[in-house]
Parts: sequence; structure tokens; C-alpha cells
Amino acid sequence: MQLKKIIRDRIVHGQYPVGTLIPSEPQLEQEFAVSKMTVRNAIKELQQEGYVMKQSGVGTTVQRNSVAPQLSKGKQFTEILVEQGETIYKRLVGKNMEQNSPGSEAYTLFGDRCLCLERLYLLNDQPFIYYEHRLPLGLAEAEDWSVGDEFSLYEWLEDHDLVAEQYRDQFTVAPLSARIASELGMSEGDVVLRRQRFAYTEDGRAVEWSTGYYNTMLSPYIVNYQL
Repeated sequence: MQLKKIIRDRIVHGQYPVGTLIPSEPQLEQEFAVSKMTVRNAIKELQQEGYVMKQSGVGTTVQRNSVAPQLSKGKQFTEILVEQGETIYKRLVGKNMEQNSPGSEAYTLFGDRCLCLERLYLLNDQPFIYYEHRLPLGLAEAEDWSVGDEFSLYEWLEDHDLVAEQYRDQFTVAPLSARIASELGMSEGDVVLRRQRFAYTEDGRAVEWSTGYYNTMLSPYIVNYQL
């Protein structure tokens, strides 16, 4: 259910902090132009998953903001920031189909063409991370390809039977292009942390190639491990 995913994403990214009330059912109905039953079903499922608790006369309170189950003991970077009291918002900047040049990374992974989603992450309303997600072209046929700001990329991929089982991250530093610098409120040529993520299905098919540019002046890149 799309509404459930949006509410859960807002919880995970700190827009609805733990211990606070989410908007009332009438407010959610109005914001998303959905029926009362749709809202109630979404909240019911979120309560079953442990994210919220609905109480008569009080409202619906956020109980936890971590995604479960975790595939490993390491937490996502944005999860760590939310636990520290920060707020993360996502904004869809662009989406299009790209022609891949022979010999390029995108061509090797996806063939002649691929989809590209561009998203800007804001940390406490300040531009923080600029992401380019390249995905298999077949997803362009999906009825929900017209995704908006608030959606979970990996859940959307799983909805279309593309489950990422293997990941490889590469970290480097790189100068910003004029376009990306403008989105991040920085200057062309500024050097930032760049993370590239390659995600594959269990049988080795490429699901995603993402490149993220991080303004670590706002926050360092944090990795916590539990052994």
C-alpha cells in the first residue's frame, strides 16, 4: 500500500519522531486524497509492524523508527542521523531514460538504455546529499514509474520483483559539476565525498547503480557496527 510506505518513510527519516503523534486520519485523508478505509488500513498495518500505536481519544503515536528486519547488524547512515535527532527529507529532482555509451559503466550494467532517478536529501532543511540512481530500463513500463518525493527505492524495486541481495560500495572524493553544486548550494569544483553503490540480485543481475555526493561539512559520514 503506497500510503503505508509514505508514512513509514516519514517515520524512518524523522519527520514523525518517536513519541509524537502522526497527523490525524482526516488530515491524512485530505493530504493524500484517499478514503477513510485506506488510511485506517495503512495505520493498522504499521501498528502490526510495531511502528505506531493507535489509542482511542489520543491518536496514533510513533513507537519506533528503525527498519526491521535488518539484513546485517550495521545501521543505515540516515537511521543513525535520525537517532541523533536530525530530520531527513527527500526531494525528487528528475527522472528520465538515458542512452548509455558503449564501454560505459551504465552500458556494462544495463545495456543500451537505463532509467535515471535524481534525488536530493535535505538534512534539517539544508541540501546534504545529491543522488543519481540508475536502474534497469524495464521499470519504465511500471504503472507507478511516476514516483514522487516520498518513496523507498528498495521497496519499489521489490514490488517489481527486483530484490537486491548483494551490495558493493565504493568511496572516493570528487569535484562537483556546476549542476550538482547548484543543487547542494556549493560551488563548482568543490571536492566532496562520493559514494557509488552497486546492487545485484541473487543471480547477479544489476538492480541499481547509484552515485551520491555528500556535503560532509553538514555531517560526517557515520558507520556504526555491533559485533
